[in-house]
Amino acid sequence: MPGQLEVRGLTKRFSPQVTVGPLSFEVMEGEFFSLLGPSGCGKTTTLRCIAGFEEPSEGSVLLGGHRLDGRPPHRRDVGLVFQTYALFPHLTVFDNIAFGLRLRKAGKPEIERRVGQMLELVDLPNLAERYPSQLSGGQQQRVAIARSLVLEPSLLLFDEPLSNLDLKLRIQMRYELRDLQRRLGKTAVYVTHDQTEALALSDRIAVLSQGRIEQIGTPNEIYESPASAFVADFIGSSNLLRASVRGQNGGDTTLETEHGLVLTLPRVADVSGATVTLLLRPERFQVAAIGEGDQIGANRFRARVRDVTYMGEDLHLRVLALEKQPLLVSIKNSKGTRAIVPGVAIELAIDPEDIHILRR
Repeated sequence: MPGQLEVRGLTKRFSPQVTVGPLSFEVMEGEFFSLLGPSGCGKTTTLRCIAGFEEPSEGSVLLGGHRLDGRPPHRRDVGLVFQTYALFPHLTVFDNIAFGLRLRKAGKPEIERRVGQMLELVDLPNLAERYPSQLSGGQQQRVAIARSLVLEPSLLLFDEPLSNLDLKLRIQMRYELRDLQRRLGKTAVYVTHDQTEALALSDRIAVLSQGRIEQIGTPNEIYESPASAFVADFIGSSNLLRASVRGQNGGDTTLETEHGLVLTLPRVADVSGATVTLLLRPERFQVAAIGEGDQIGANRFRARVRDVTYMGEDLHLRVLALEKQPLLVSIKNSKGTRAIVPGVAIELAIDPEDIHILRR
């Protein structure tokens, strides 16, 4: 069954050296789908091609089975929320939201009814007569969302709408935006460079790099089973270690990193004699020095703490395993962690199931 939005072989050429695509993906009805990647990877260009503000060099975009090629933005049945909100400073909140309805020649009673509904929906019913300069960043964002929703589009597009907010408000608005999208059942495509934001909001994520899709999957799939070293490194913190396969024994595979750290993981096919890249997430380490004792035994090794970064509920450690192998380790902050300071030796372990071999 095809998705509500289908992007087929989308390519945008800016020069022989700078090309986005070809990109192909589908977004299901009611799905929250994110385009995630670093600056310059092509995510905003892709969104603008869907919206009609950029003309693809090749490929097509379909919405509900109908091609959007050649249609201007206002005839694509999409709503776009910009990074800067793009509110009209000389218009009130009410008039900003009503702007598109007036362009469509809607009657006054209908405009008042639908704008009133939107103000209630985004929890701004008492701010209709204010101007954008009198609103907070979060309130301006809600007005921008309401202005798009009032036209009842089939597809909502978001171009990094939270990037101008401070951290606490950004986290609050994530919940509000996701809750609003779920209640309305709207299909949404969301562009961001913020990995945490994409993981928190999305049903599925497409990770982009240099104009290509590296992987499409659920947040769990992207984080737990990255398809490449780029995805592993870009999504969350990671330890990427080069290692050689020392041997296969029964159900286990033994590897040794270039700094001499020996690790065992469940048997992996087709890696005999190979040099591979290992992924070890910082939060998957266990630390014997804070009460684990002999309960941790698999892949246990000694490490010396180089520095400790206090992150409130977590501590981020940089350590040297066997005095050679640099590693990032993340542990929960507790009374037992107070003895972990730079220079101290600790015992670490990692479960074999938490070591992943990256195929590319």
